[in-house]
Amino acid sequence: MANRLTDTLFQLVHSLEKSEKRHFKLYIKRSSGNEDLKIIQLFDALDKLSEYDEKLLLKKLPSIQKPQLNNLKTHLYKQLLASLRLLKTAENVDLQLTEQLDYARILYTKGLKIQSLKILERVKDIARTNQKFNFLAQVISLEKKIETLHITRSSQEKTDQLAAEALEISGHIDRVTRLSNLALQLYRWYIRNGHVRNEKDEVGIREFLHKNLPPNDEITGFYEKLYLYQSYCWYAFVRQDFLMYYRYSQKWIDLFDADPFMITVETGHYIKGMHNLLNAHFDLRNFEKFEITLQKFQEYAKTPVANLHDNFRTHTSIYINSAKLNWILMRGTFKEGLAEVPQIEKDLEDYALYVDGHRIMVFTYKIATLHFGNGDYDRSIDYLQKIINGNTEIRNDLQCYARLLHLMAHYELGNYELMESLTKSVYRFMAKMENLTVVEEEMFRFLRHSFGVSPRQLKPELEKFLEKIKHLEKNRYETRAFAYLDVISWVESKVSGKPMSEIIYNKYLKRRRRRYAELEEAKQKTA
Repeated sequence: MANRLTDTLFQLVHSLEKSEKRHFKLYIKRSSGNEDLKIIQLFDALDKLSEYDEKLLLKKLPSIQKPQLNNLKTHLYKQLLASLRLLKTAENVDLQLTEQLDYARILYTKGLKIQSLKILERVKDIARTNQKFNFLAQVISLEKKIETLHITRSSQEKTDQLAAEALEISGHIDRVTRLSNLALQLYRWYIRNGHVRNEKDEVGIREFLHKNLPPNDEITGFYEKLYLYQSYCWYAFVRQDFLMYYRYSQKWIDLFDADPFMITVETGHYIKGMHNLLNAHFDLRNFEKFEITLQKFQEYAKTPVANLHDNFRTHTSIYINSAKLNWILMRGTFKEGLAEVPQIEKDLEDYALYVDGHRIMVFTYKIATLHFGNGDYDRSIDYLQKIINGNTEIRNDLQCYARLLHLMAHYELGNYELMESLTKSVYRFMAKMENLTVVEEEMFRFLRHSFGVSPRQLKPELEKFLEKIKHLEKNRYETRAFAYLDVISWVESKVSGKPMSEIIYNKYLKRRRRRYAELEEAKQKTA
């Protein structure tokens, strides 16, 4: 996979669909002369390569010398983008607005000021309908320039309106910028560190949020609300306040449900919102709502809007696959889940050009967890090694729990000769990352102590360990251990002698029965 990602032109060519390739060739033949035949040859050669190999490429193109290759590649890249822009303009409101704004600028430079102003009025209507306020700012800026430098016979009322619009848009853009910055920075904090580890993290993230929030009474527009809900989502998720995380994920989706047109305008944000809502249901074990939301998301994935762009199609597929794994983890049906893994891995390979390292890491960890839960400890170790030997710059928390699960897998395999040194190594790593909670401390204490305990004495030790950690399940700073590793179910399986999958599945059934009883009771009260 690494070679596939080394050349930007190669990536672009292999991202094209059949219709886009056909359109490109028609575009080149219409707009260019014989001198562009070489870029068609280069395009075809790149399209046939499974991996980027410059020596092989030059062999396939005897008419192109090595010194020419870079210039031809640059030319082909530009022509591909021009072709795609022409093809995609009708599908993308941003491209439409940019095109119309360019026309207005061209007319203005030709001295046709009134024609330019008429186009700008149309662009303003489209931008307002689609809530594209950054474009509105550019339109108003050009309008003001024309009105300031030239006599256009505009009325005083029109001039005052333009000045008022400029102030309104400026304030709106400022609020959207501040809120989108806040959402982005909170999200990046999570990508870097995972969940809060202690009171110091908690205080720091709370102060950062309140310092950067604009006054509530100023937040009125769609984008302001969207970024506000996103900010609260990441804030709650980082703090592991899963109820608050659910509330703001739901508000995020409710915003789109109240204005369905915006799903076509901001499809990426809608898809991400559905992903977060599913994660919130997973964290709270809202089984019924999880199923309903997943079904809604799967239906949405079949719509033309969800399949309009590569980004939408790939991320919808990735998030649905992630939700499927979460559904399996919630119920403990690990064997069933492992049957899904080959297709999920194939999808990830197909989308290799679009999937980031963080997403790959999360999938790798979840698949390792499935193998561990199913008792396939060797396979679990194989997947965990990919995380341990990979990029350590992101998700410090996941790095830590991958090492801890790796340690547990060796414990299950009875590799006691490795355990002492491995335990010390994992403990040092987690301490360095400031990722040790009471649960992990107790786990290390149990593992160290268990080396010298006979099989007959092990069960009482496991029972003591279970008693020490079970009361911590509701402690917010300890929930990371239970979210990433179902330690309690693992210990319960060891104590009872039952498979871990059976323990988790029985808990799932018990929760469902309790929820059903609660719903029946509520119905009777309202009857």
